[in-house]
Amino acid sequence: MSSMPESGNAGVMRLSGIVEESIVDGPGLRYVLFTQGCPHHCKGCHNPQTHDFKGGFPFTAEAALAQIGENPLLSGVTLSGGEPFEQAQALCAVAEGVQAMRKNVMTYTGYTFEALLARNDYWTNRLLELTDVLVDGPYVESLRDLELQFRGSSNQRLLDRASRERIAAALCSR
Repeated sequence: MSSMPESGNAGVMRLSGIVEESIVDGPGLRYVLFTQGCPHHCKGCHNPQTHDFKGGFPFTAEAALAQIGENPLLSGVTLSGGEPFEQAQALCAVAEGVQAMRKNVMTYTGYTFEALLARNDYWTNRLLELTDVLVDGPYVESLRDLELQFRGSSNQRLLDRASRERIAAALCSR
C-alpha cells in the first residue's frame, strides 16, 4: 500500500525547521513541521524567521514520513509555519501518510477557515479534509492570551472536523 496515494511525488516542501518530539504544538507527543514562507507577517509573530519564501530548506514528504514512522510514541503531526496552506499540495503528501499510520494531523494557519474555503482550491480543500484539528486566524498581538490551549491570541479558533462542518454548512445555507 502506498503511503502517498493522491499527492504522489509532489511532496517537496520548504521548511524552516522540524521538531521531532513536541508536547506544546498539539495534543500528545507530536512531530512538527515548520513551513517556510508566510504572507501574513503578524505583528509579534512567534516565528518571524519563517516569513521569507526563499528561506529555509527543501525537504520531502517521504523523508518526513520515514522519520515519523520511526517513532511509535507519536500521537500525530503538527503542520505549522510559516503558512502551511501556501504549500498545501506538498503537505497533503505528508498528511495522507500520517493518516495511513493512524495518527492525527493538526494544522495552524493565519487564514480563517472561511477564507480557506473561499479559495475553492483542490489542494487547500484536500489539506483541510486531512486535518483533524485546525487552528485558524492570524496572531493578533493585542489579543494575546497565555491561558489559551495551543493558540496565541483569543481570535484564533481550535476547530475540529465537526466544528468545521457546522461552519461550512452555515456558509452554504446563506
